[in-house]
Amino acid sequence: MELGLNEAQQMLKNSAQEFLETECTVDYVRAMETDENGYTQEVWQKVAEQGWLGLIIPEEYGGVGLEYQDLTILLEEMGRYMLPGPYFSTVVLGGMTINDAGTEEQKKQLLPRISEGQINITLGLTEPSGRIDPLGIETTATKTSEGYEINGTKLFVLNGHVSDYILVVARTGDQETDISIFNVPMDADGVTQTLLKTIASDRQSEVILDNV
Repeated sequence: MELGLNEAQQMLKNSAQEFLETECTVDYVRAMETDENGYTQEVWQKVAEQGWLGLIIPEEYGGVGLEYQDLTILLEEMGRYMLPGPYFSTVVLGGMTINDAGTEEQKKQLLPRISEGQINITLGLTEPSGRIDPLGIETTATKTSEGYEINGTKLFVLNGHVSDYILVVARTGDQETDISIFNVPMDADGVTQTLLKTIASDRQSEVILDNV
């Protein structure tokens, strides 16, 4: 069994190294540690132009349509150069959740915009209890005449401060499997986002949803 990189993957690795060596210098990384957002739109758009934001998004939704193995090659290089920005939260936590669990309408509406760098999306999973198993989900989504009303708190929301949407994992009933995911705009009434102080200063947030 061949476990090495194929030609296309080696090209991806090489191009990533060349790009990051130029755009993700030590000075840039250090400057972003104290930057309000933690990254610049200029570099983020260059990342989008490389096709990286749509790397594993299917082609029918505006992506490149590569595999998870290709993503790991890119993430390894991003980690080597410590690229700042909401890549993991938007592409993996957000984009792949939409691709796997979203409706066809949501995929068509959101995935191309992720690929083009137009929106950032994150995931709200962890509860104040620290639990992420189905029975540990305490955030509720109550059925109303207009849809659902969401109440609860999510902790350690990665890059919530620069996200346009949060995918909220919430309980819709009393059974263990009564769990759904809701796409909530971060600027919706009732959504409060507060940056948490972490040892790594990695910009994780508390997000409170009050009758959203």
